[in-house]
Amino acid sequence: MAELAFELAVRVTEKLGSLAYDEICLAWGVKSDLRKLADTMSTIEGVLLDAEEKQANNKQLRSWLRQVKNVFLDAEDVLDEFDCEDLQKQVVEKFHGTCGKVRLFFSPSNPIAFRFRVAHEIKELRERLEELKANRSIFDSLTSHSKGYHDDHDSNLKHMIKARETHSFVRASDVVGRRFEKEELVDRLIEQGDDHVSVIPVVGIGGLGKTTLAKLVYNDTRVIKNFELMIWQYVSEDFDVARLTKEILGSVLGTNISGELSMNQLQEKLRDALKDKKFLLVLDDVWNEDAYKWDALKDLLVEGAKLGSKVLVTTRNVTVASIMGTVPTNINLQTLSGEDCMSLFVKCAFKEGEEREHPNLLEIGKDIVRKCGGVPLAVKILGCQLLSKTDEREWEMIRDSAIWELEELEREGVAHVLPALRLSYTRLPPHLRRCLAYCSLLPRTYEKLDSRLLINFWMANGILESHDHGNLELEDVGELYFKELWERSFFQNVEDFSLYCKFDMHDLIHDLVRSVAQDECFAVDFEGTKEISENVRHLSVFRPAQNVPSILDKRNRLRSITLQDIDINESFLQTCFSRFKYLRMLVLHATTFEAFPSSIVSLKHMRYLDLTGNERITKLPDAVCNLQSLEILNVFGCVNLEELPRDISKLISLRWLEVTTKQTTFPDNGVGCMKSLRYLCITDCGNLTSLPRDMSYLDALHTLIIGNCEQLDLENGNYQLIPLRLRRLAIGGVPRMVALPEWLQGAANTLRVLYIWGCENLDALPEWLTSFTSLRILDLSGCPKLLALPEGMHPLEVKIEDCPQLKRGI
Repeated sequence: MAELAFELAVRVTEKLGSLAYDEICLAWGVKSDLRKLADTMSTIEGVLLDAEEKQANNKQLRSWLRQVKNVFLDAEDVLDEFDCEDLQKQVVEKFHGTCGKVRLFFSPSNPIAFRFRVAHEIKELRERLEELKANRSIFDSLTSHSKGYHDDHDSNLKHMIKARETHSFVRASDVVGRRFEKEELVDRLIEQGDDHVSVIPVVGIGGLGKTTLAKLVYNDTRVIKNFELMIWQYVSEDFDVARLTKEILGSVLGTNISGELSMNQLQEKLRDALKDKKFLLVLDDVWNEDAYKWDALKDLLVEGAKLGSKVLVTTRNVTVASIMGTVPTNINLQTLSGEDCMSLFVKCAFKEGEEREHPNLLEIGKDIVRKCGGVPLAVKILGCQLLSKTDEREWEMIRDSAIWELEELEREGVAHVLPALRLSYTRLPPHLRRCLAYCSLLPRTYEKLDSRLLINFWMANGILESHDHGNLELEDVGELYFKELWERSFFQNVEDFSLYCKFDMHDLIHDLVRSVAQDECFAVDFEGTKEISENVRHLSVFRPAQNVPSILDKRNRLRSITLQDIDINESFLQTCFSRFKYLRMLVLHATTFEAFPSSIVSLKHMRYLDLTGNERITKLPDAVCNLQSLEILNVFGCVNLEELPRDISKLISLRWLEVTTKQTTFPDNGVGCMKSLRYLCITDCGNLTSLPRDMSYLDALHTLIIGNCEQLDLENGNYQLIPLRLRRLAIGGVPRMVALPEWLQGAANTLRVLYIWGCENLDALPEWLTSFTSLRILDLSGCPKLLALPEGMHPLEVKIEDCPQLKRGI
């Protein structure tokens, strides 16, 4: 992400120049050292804008920019040391008094030792910057711009700027073009043919609209009338026969299939469900080149099927089509015609009829569309970014950008697509560019992605800035950024669940973000480990077959590590903790280690620790409570975790806590005393009988989720007079709840979302709920005894599902 070097430089130099930071540095006795560093940084910063504008066709300059950025990133790590030390001093003064200060003096954080170490690191940073500045062939060719220029540039930029799991539905009126292809495909689907099951591949590069075409024919009345069963199945890179069998069976039967069924039981049920039926099965986005796997699934589909059944396959890969197809020729999707691309662009960039009022913009738009290479996804994204923009300069800047000629984007199959998408990336405001680049750490998966995970990524890496958004909390800023990227079509198939969103990223958007972020962020999944830079700062590994230790070797600058479904042990973790001293984020999803090393205490920069789904770990070491920078702790799904550490209240920065535990109660002076906590999720705690007994300190808490706690009594505690600021409350799987707890009345002026599910004994909602003036969404699901809602509630959005006796009283 060399194009973000300027924003990084500004952020670091502004931090160095802040009054609060000046006081901290003075206290540590390194003010003079940092002032010299700041002067050198300012000189470099002055030419970065010019460098970024000239880098497109200059590999030497791009390399220089990457080196500059690495120095600034290292500087950011060093500066972060002061914040960490300051937090440690706060904890010592609050919890340990004079004795703690004495221990601190004789610890590795001794002020004198700290000063000497940091002074040495600052000197090294200055020397590296001076060496880069001494590269006269580059530095002297660049024009220096003042801070004021940056302000004007950024202001002008803001002014100019001012789905992947698929489903089967599409509005035909929203689709432009593909009339010929649609009719050809409909004809092939409704013709009888000689095969009991014919397989028809639709082939084309990403972004051409293969899925959209499949949706069009799937919803065509001629096709619907021709088949007894219609099944839509999203496949993606994970061609797991057992998963696909289970999900196809679920679609046929219209129900969720038990995970306890064996593969033999699944295949018997599927063959029985399809027997003597004429069906259409769409397998969308297939990547599998293993003929054996396809044969295993095909055998279950073919046997007993009625003559004329069809399987429609969408894929980017001709090899996949040759393995699966049974017809003489594929439907080879070509780029969209210029006329259709222009129609799509007008539909996205103008309100209806508005294009006639702006003939000059329309002419510029034609040039932009020509450069999109006939790829509708690129046309749509750029069109959406220009919607309601009437300044010709904005349109001309997109048309004339040098990014269309970038040599580095020569990846096979998408070389002519990525420049168009990359341009949409560069036109984003700086904060959204950083957010989108971090999406490169997300997996390519058939499962929908969770907005909470992404927002936590952003928070842990310091992207979310509340000072530009009034009084918004960081979590709210993250949701705002997410929605901005959603509105710009970078996310698709978004499902809003009020508490969070589930979403997809198109494969081309994955390609885009991994392209722009490859020097700083890298994800290892189906692409392998080639060309991982030693300077990479953020690494995700989603492929169990990879040798994780070898991937991490020589990459000592890592700030974040994400592992999913990887076998690791305590020794591996100890190596990580000793090697990556600037680690800010450690996400270990569904990993298998049993003991968590106390040496994590050395990671004083740690902001995000996520152990979701570890079913072996029984204890967190007390050392976790010494991570004063920790903002997010997630032990959701750690079903054998005996209890939380007793000193958890020492985590003075903790904002987000998700917990699964076997304990029956939370100890005093624990979770209930965490003043910084904003988000608390307590789930699958089968032994828990009460919430923290005193929650009066949780006055910053805005989201509380309680789920699947069979023994929990929500009234068991001293909660009567709690002044709450809750905005969102979700309660589900709490059978002992027969009525909403009285303490909830403390949130009468703030609660916006109330979600209740799976509460089998809840029979009424209280009358005092009518006084909740801020309540906007009431979502009720799976409450069979609930009879009525209170009368007189103000207008709000009410969602009701599986509450058979409920009569709405609003």
